[in-house]
Amino acid sequence: MDLWPWILLACAAAFLTKLSGYLVPARLLENERMTRVAGTLTIGLLAALTTVNAFAAGQSLAIDARAAALVAAAIALLLRAPFLAVVLVGAAAAALVRLAGLG
Repeated sequence: MDLWPWILLACAAAFLTKLSGYLVPARLLENERMTRVAGTLTIGLLAALTTVNAFAAGQSLAIDARAAALVAAAIALLLRAPFLAVVLVGAAAAALVRLAGLG
């Protein structure tokens, strides 16, 4: 089975989707409701991506060092730590869990 037609079709669909964004009138994009929806949608997509990356291993659920890193980073965020500290706390938590042989 040749995949090139499907790849070209996906490229065309992506291009047309991006092109259609230029055809939307500016007054619709400046609407307060649209701005709220776009902001909320962005947060939701980022949360979903983070969850999938933290708890998925292929087609199955995995609770390992990534989950511990996510929990540690969330706690650092709740304590209002700077972004670099949040990243370092998450990395340290993952390293400690892996060092303990748990993930």
